[in-house]
Amino acid sequence: MAAARSTTTCRLTEKYQATIPLPVRRALKLERGDSVVFDVRDNVVVLRRATPIDLEFARAVTDTLGEWGSKADQRAYADL
Repeated sequence: MAAARSTTTCRLTEKYQATIPLPVRRALKLERGDSVVFDVRDNVVVLRRATPIDLEFARAVTDTLGEWGSKADQRAYADL
């Protein structure tokens, strides 16, 4: 039996933010405050619910990125 497929779109805001559409939230069983992961493979992005290992990895890496947290860095990279 083939997996069910659907397509849903949304629009990016000025800050490149997007609301996850209701059908996607339902499919992933997402609630407010949940974390998601964007897996990028070539020119395809897969959105999935974050697992505990994803969150632990993110916490571990965050401490190594402090050197990029200054206001000057935020201004320099704000348009990326």
